[in-house]
Amino acid sequence: MLSKTEALIGQQFMKIIEHNSHHAHPSFPPPRRRLISSPVAGEARFSLSLSRLIQSYLLESLAMEQDTGMFTVPQTIGSVLCCKCGIPMAPNAANMCVTCLRSEVDITEGLQKNVIIMHCPECDSYLQPPRTWIKAQWESKELLTFCVKRLKNLNKVRLVHAEFVWTEPHSKRIKVRLKVQKEVLNGAILEQSYIIEYVQQDHMCESCSRVAANPDQWVAAVQLRQHVPHRRTFFYLEQLILKHDAAARAIKIQQMEQGIDFFFSNRSHGVKFVEFVGKVAPVRSRTDKQLVSHDIKSNNYNYKHTFSVEISPICREDLICLPPKVALSLGNLGPLVICSKVTNSIALLDPFTLRHCFLDADQYWRSSFKCLLTSRQLVEYIVLDVESVSSEVNVGGSKYALADAQVARVSDFGKNDIIFNIRTHLGHLLSPGDYALGYDLYAANNNDIDLEKYKGLVLPEAILVKKSYEEKRQKKRGKPRSWKLKTLNMEVDDTKVRGDQEKTSNEYEQFLRDLEENPELRFNISLYRNKDYQPSEMASVTDGEDLPSVPLEELLADLDLSDVEDSSDSMRE
Repeated sequence: MLSKTEALIGQQFMKIIEHNSHHAHPSFPPPRRRLISSPVAGEARFSLSLSRLIQSYLLESLAMEQDTGMFTVPQTIGSVLCCKCGIPMAPNAANMCVTCLRSEVDITEGLQKNVIIMHCPECDSYLQPPRTWIKAQWESKELLTFCVKRLKNLNKVRLVHAEFVWTEPHSKRIKVRLKVQKEVLNGAILEQSYIIEYVQQDHMCESCSRVAANPDQWVAAVQLRQHVPHRRTFFYLEQLILKHDAAARAIKIQQMEQGIDFFFSNRSHGVKFVEFVGKVAPVRSRTDKQLVSHDIKSNNYNYKHTFSVEISPICREDLICLPPKVALSLGNLGPLVICSKVTNSIALLDPFTLRHCFLDADQYWRSSFKCLLTSRQLVEYIVLDVESVSSEVNVGGSKYALADAQVARVSDFGKNDIIFNIRTHLGHLLSPGDYALGYDLYAANNNDIDLEKYKGLVLPEAILVKKSYEEKRQKKRGKPRSWKLKTLNMEVDDTKVRGDQEKTSNEYEQFLRDLEENPELRFNISLYRNKDYQPSEMASVTDGEDLPSVPLEELLADLDLSDVEDSSDSMRE
């Protein structure tokens, strides 16, 4: 027989189940009652079933409470009194408040509070012992990382946060606030912040001291050369170097007669610069070294390295007569082609069929050739009539259209009245009355070996290269441009360049005009706004709308630190 207590517990539990089944959440079905539904069950079976039912019911009710938020008892955090000062506080392992705990334990004890660092004032770098110099700007992430790594015994605590505390730049002091954590009495974790002061001591690095002692004491020299009678390639290459900051490590830059010399204090810097030039121009290079000194005891050798880099003499807008072997390897291209673009490869265009191809540096130097006529030999023509032959097509990223045109030389126009009927690839740009620049093969005296190999080749009387805006530019002669370019800090030998100064200025002016006319040419360089330029309404009316110019969206603001300081002072006032 069941005891009265067990029977009473069973009856009360069944009532609780029936009550909760009416108020249960719809997602939770009422507990099953199959095990105790039979009135003739044995006492042992009933006791075991009752215990299992209670256990399953408690688990189901607990899950229902967690999901529905019902039957949750709010927990209140008790407070205890600090064992030292007696104020109420949240309980912790040490039973002390934060103020008393900090007075008892200092987790920053044994950590560095003052550090001396070496700073090079010339290149703005810091010494990472033993011999590594790291470049870092004032209050930068790199400088903060350098300052934290200079601390000793920092592994005893856990670093949580680090930040700069403002100091005067001329004070030679850097202050950093660190926030650290450490486990103290009975497992309690204490957090504390403190300030570290770094004292800068000026000490020149090896490269800067070598330059200050003797500027000619270089380790690697890169000699850029191009055997052409103009400097257009170096004007463009100078802008690429400035944009990518490729010559930042150069200790001296010197302009030579047919190129530029770059001097570096480390061989690796020279190798990196040669790699950069090879990515933007078709070049070939060779290297030599000269022994400077030798230490027999330590077996150390000091060399001076020289890199001779030759740039391809083929320039943009040059007229080329391809050798027969090269023309055959390119699918019988040409043989008269125009160089339309020069990057690390040479783009060649047939102006009569609009066929084009690309020659990389290895292909060119394997069977090198020279140009038939250069851009300095361009002649101005006037267009009398244009008849379109084909529609406009996209060739190598540029648009061209074949057309038959009647042109005459501007110098002979109205005198001899010699009219040439030619085919040109500029049919999408030219209209009757326009001016164009081209090569005069009618009056040219060509002594090219490759041209003589083509027997029976009929040369055209003229080949147009680009549209001319010289007449429209006459109205803007002497007026400043709305943009400008930066230049490298080069040393120029006045004795050698004095006679070519006028020639260089004319070539630089022609380079600026090419930038205005060709958007692809100025795509990879940075143009800056000219502060001295003041546009006027009369100039905009008289200059005309067809003259190519650089849009304002392509110009960058030239940052001047003096302007920034003046603007900040005015805002403070």
